[in-house]
Amino acid sequence: MKRILSIILSLGISILSYSQEIAPTIKGKVKISINEGTFDCDLTISNIPKIKDYLIRLNSGMNLLHIKSKKPNEFILVFNKSDKDSTSTGESSAYYFADNTGKGKFLPHELQFRYVGKFPIANDTIENYSRQDWKGNIAFNGFSVRTDGSQSAWYPYIYDAEKDISYEKMYYDIDFECVDCATIYINGNKPVKSPKTILKSEQPYELTLFCGKYDYVDNGDLILLNPKFSKQDIQDFSNTISQFKQFYENKIKVKFTEPPIFVNTTPTSKNNGWLFVSYPTIMGIGWGNDGLGALFEKENQKWYKQFIAHELGHYYFGTYKVSNSELGDMISEGFAEYLSLKLTEEILGKELYNKKLEEKFKNLQDFKTLPISKIKSIKVIEDRQTFVYDYAPIVFIAIEKEIGNKKMWAWINKILNTNTNFTNYDFLVSTLRNTLNNEKKIQQIIAEYFDNDNSTENAIKKSKNK
Repeated sequence: MKRILSIILSLGISILSYSQEIAPTIKGKVKISINEGTFDCDLTISNIPKIKDYLIRLNSGMNLLHIKSKKPNEFILVFNKSDKDSTSTGESSAYYFADNTGKGKFLPHELQFRYVGKFPIANDTIENYSRQDWKGNIAFNGFSVRTDGSQSAWYPYIYDAEKDISYEKMYYDIDFECVDCATIYINGNKPVKSPKTILKSEQPYELTLFCGKYDYVDNGDLILLNPKFSKQDIQDFSNTISQFKQFYENKIKVKFTEPPIFVNTTPTSKNNGWLFVSYPTIMGIGWGNDGLGALFEKENQKWYKQFIAHELGHYYFGTYKVSNSELGDMISEGFAEYLSLKLTEEILGKELYNKKLEEKFKNLQDFKTLPISKIKSIKVIEDRQTFVYDYAPIVFIAIEKEIGNKKMWAWINKILNTNTNFTNYDFLVSTLRNTLNNEKKIQQIIAEYFDNDNSTENAIKKSKNK
């Protein structure tokens, strides 16, 4: 389980972008059947930012009736597909509208999308299952449908290619109907016990969705969808989450704005188990002691609690601060992993913390990478899994050893609260420089870890120092 969860965790990453200054609004109707595996959608996007070089993402399994301009003029659009959506993970198609010259693009003020989609239903692990499940899958498992927003792109959203900003977070006002469901849940609202409901948001959210035949628990500290655990286990889990949140709030000086909502569900495959976050939603997918079930398995639950700490860390690096550029993935995942390791050290125990570090040292034994100052494209990162989950947090631990615990937390706060267009190498160095006010130390860190072909070895050596 350790190997499966740590490896498959990588599939829970979305390509993140800098936080949205302006969020579009999406309105309309969505009809779902979990027995048929279908979506039938009529959605309109308004309050669209003025963007010259854009793409509109929509899941490739969704079949368009039309895309219609609603404002400033109403007419059915001729659309083109692009093969240059370099930050997409492959689940979506990318659409755009050519201008009158045929060389540029134009973008109406308001767009209507009408489309349907039909997806396979994996309702047992003997004959009707898929080879693999992952975050961007629109997953029907016989009793529910699970889908994130950004990676699956079950609804249309706009990507600004020039600024590397993805507008999957929107205000929404949607009439949902899931004809064979007991409960409907969409990120940004509490679950509703009804097959039909209208859900609205007062702030932008990624439209992560979980609808099906399930119950839920709401104890005020957290909400758990599809609970399969005892009341005592749920209370213990709630206490753990409260403790973890308090640790982060005390260290980072930024409070969580709303309680997390956990989803417990099964994959469409036989063996996958993983977690992913689209705050406040934290999805746990797996059979038995995979997914959230691992947290209630007494013998090894401490080991798996670090994964929950990682996902809670994504509130800060992923929701509060959304990263982009070639180092965006490293910042988002690397700092979330670093936070979870620091929580492990202080709350779950130094013995477990040291075991986690030893595991990372082992993974980095033969690892080679360009130093981050020389990374100009995500394509040059050959082993993303090791780079973001092992290399990055070990580099951050080495820097902590160089500057001290107090300054490290101050740097994290500075990263989270400094406005920037791109969370790139220059941004990392500038926030560190503004935190330390010590140019000699800055140049030492750059020379050892940011601009050194032996940065892996240097970081491991420093991290091992007591």
